[in-house]
Amino acid sequence: MKTLFTFALAGLLATSTFASVGPEDLKEMSTVHASYKKISVHLKEGVGKAKIAIYDMNGKRLHQRSVKAKEDIRVPYDLNSLPCGEYQVMITTDEEEVSYIVETVEKVEPAPVVLPLMAYGKKIDSNTINLLVVGLEEAGVEVKIRKVADDKLVHKEMVDQPEGFRKNYRLNGIQAEDVYFEVTDAKGRKRTIYI
Repeated sequence: MKTLFTFALAGLLATSTFASVGPEDLKEMSTVHASYKKISVHLKEGVGKAKIAIYDMNGKRLHQRSVKAKEDIRVPYDLNSLPCGEYQVMITTDEEEVSYIVETVEKVEPAPVVLPLMAYGKKIDSNTINLLVVGLEEAGVEVKIRKVADDKLVHKEMVDQPEGFRKNYRLNGIQAEDVYFEVTDAKGRKRTIYI
């Protein structure tokens, strides 16, 4: 009797274990992600045969394909030829159907970083100023020296050094504090330097 009871209990436990191992929820075994205009459908091992369909928001089917998920798989879709917006991804098996809504957006390239022009002026004596320009990407810097009082042009020249330069400017009859520099490089970056 005791042996019979033990077998019955073991059989009951075995069948209850088998009963709890059923097909997993399709929602738990699938994911859909959008990155800009690309969609990735991920299916976990055990999904088996499935159909993946993509619809626009008007309900028009854009694509459909059948897959077998014997192991974890990723199914990519490139929607670059379609407009940005929301799309519906439908995954269907014999037992279940699950739907995801994803949104595609344009990839915006970051604007190039434009560093400021690095130009510095230093008073050497009452009539001499040292100008330092560094970090040039292209040769060609326009240097203008103007009077502070009336913006009158005192001197203008083009310096054609590829990476930068240092130069002393001697002012005849003008004090260093009475002028300022307008420096413009080949890319159009400007710097105004007051002494």
